[in-house]
Amino acid sequence: MYSRRRFQWAMLAPVILLLIGLTVFPFIYTVSSSFTDHYYLAGDSKQFIGIANYKRLLQDQLFLQAIWNTVKFMLLAVSIETALGLAIALLVESMRRGKKVLRVSLLIPSLLPPVTVALIWQMMLSNHNGIINHLLGWFGAGPFNFLMDVNLAFRTILFIDIWQWTPFAFLLLYAALQAVPRSQYEAARVDGAGKLNIFTHITLPNIIPTLLLVILLRTIDTFRLFDKVNILTGGGPANSTMTVTQYIYRHGVFNLQVGYGAAASVIMVALVLAFTVFYIKRSIGGSEQDGRR
Repeated sequence: MYSRRRFQWAMLAPVILLLIGLTVFPFIYTVSSSFTDHYYLAGDSKQFIGIANYKRLLQDQLFLQAIWNTVKFMLLAVSIETALGLAIALLVESMRRGKKVLRVSLLIPSLLPPVTVALIWQMMLSNHNGIINHLLGWFGAGPFNFLMDVNLAFRTILFIDIWQWTPFAFLLLYAALQAVPRSQYEAARVDGAGKLNIFTHITLPNIIPTLLLVILLRTIDTFRLFDKVNILTGGGPANSTMTVTQYIYRHGVFNLQVGYGAAASVIMVALVLAFTVFYIKRSIGGSEQDGRR
C-alpha cells in the first residue's frame, strides 16, 4: 500500500511541479509585485509601497474606462454569441439535409488563431483596399474607417469576436441538443404541445447546464481579450477600445512598470473570479431547484 502511494505521487510530481511553476508561483509573484514600485529597468530595486498602486489605479480614468469597456464588451459578446449559437444549433438540429457540411463550415472561424483572424479582418476592413468598403461602394456607401472611427471601432471588434466565437457556442449547444431524450419530444407531441411549449418546457431545461457552461467559458475568455485589440486598434481611437489586458500590456510590458501592471492584473483576476463565482452559484442554485422539482 505504501509503495503504491509513493508510485502515485511519483507519477503526479511532474504535473504538480508544472502547475506550481506555471500557475502558483507566477500568481504569488504578481500579487507580491503589486505592492511594490518595481520598475524593470531599475533592476532588483523594489520598495514596498503598500496599496499605493491600487489607489493610483482606482483614480486613473483610463483604467476605469478600460474596465467599463471590458465589462461592456463581455456582456454584449457573451449575450449575442450565446443567443446566436443557440439559434443556429436549433436550426441545424431541425434540418433534414446538409447537416454535416453546415456543421463543418460553421466551425471554421473558431478553429483559426485570434491573431490570424485579426490580420484577415484588418485587410478586409481597410478603408482604401479592403473588400468590405469595396462592396459597400457598389451601394453608394462608404468608405468607412472601421478601425479608426470612435463610433465604429468598438462595434467592429465586437462583430469580429462574435463572428469567431459564435461557432464555439453553437458546437456545445448542438451537442447538448443531441443529448435531449427523444422520448420527451414524442410525449409532448402526443399531448398536443406546440413548438414554443416544447422548447420552453423540454429543450431549455435540458440544455441549461450547457448554456451556463458556455456563458462561463465565454465570460472568462472575453475578459482576456487582447489579440484583436492590440493588432487592430491598439486600444484606440481615443481609448474607445481600451481593455484591461491592453492597459496592463501598455503599463506592465511596454512601459516596464511591473508593480503597477501587476496591481492591474490582480484587479482583473478579482473581477473574473467575481463573475465566475456568480455564474457557478447561479448554476448550482438552478440545478438544485430542478432537482427539487
